[in-house]
Amino acid sequence: MAEREGMETATYGREVLRKAASLFGYAVRAADGDVGKVDDLYFDDAAWTVRYFVVDTGTWLSGRLVLLSPAALAGRPDHESKEIPVTLTREQVRSSPEAEEHKPVSRQYEMDIAVYYGWPMYWTFGGFYNIAPPPPAYETEREERYAAEEQDPHLWSMREVTGYRLQAIDGEIGHIDDFLVDDGDWGIRYMIVDTRTWLPGRRVLLAPQWISDISWEERKVYVDFTTDEIRSSPEYDPSAPVTAQYEKELHQHYGAKLRK
Repeated sequence: MAEREGMETATYGREVLRKAASLFGYAVRAADGDVGKVDDLYFDDAAWTVRYFVVDTGTWLSGRLVLLSPAALAGRPDHESKEIPVTLTREQVRSSPEAEEHKPVSRQYEMDIAVYYGWPMYWTFGGFYNIAPPPPAYETEREERYAAEEQDPHLWSMREVTGYRLQAIDGEIGHIDDFLVDDGDWGIRYMIVDTRTWLPGRRVLLAPQWISDISWEERKVYVDFTTDEIRSSPEYDPSAPVTAQYEKELHQHYGAKLRK
């Protein structure tokens, strides 16, 4: 357990990355009081960015879970007080459209809450939250296409994917242990892979662009690398920052394979 609790941040260039699991339990503060605590993060595996905070409202709304977009945040989280400030009021959250419990997030529900809160419909541009939206005609076209779908096939729960086994070309090697997230644009920079079953005490990082598929049914994350390539990749030390030199070595290690 002590190893898991190591360093909750990692330097990434000039950015500071956060372990996604370290955000679970953060208090969400509305303009006029508490809303609840972060229970999970939903991410989009097309753009590899966090799309929603899943907030457990506790006794306030009888345990109801609500989804809040990073677009609702009033700046970055306060990591010292473990709080996430949002620009909403408690009444806005109370009156927001309710999602069906124990069911995947539907396209229609995403549209409903985006319209209700006035959030950008991220699927119209696909990237992070700090880029300009596309022309209105393109936005309308994609809105209609999303509304026609029953659920978003690219939306995943971080709690769910944590623990998924890593499937290399020639076999399994470890499982997803956590994610490193930039809390500026909420992009996912790396998956932390724990290979200790095969390599005692060893963790490695994999960038999202190296993931070829995620299988909900098999509870697996697929990569087009061999177990030897993963086994020999630079080791990730949770107690140390991710330096530019480490990243250079990591990308060089996989670079020849990626260029083939």
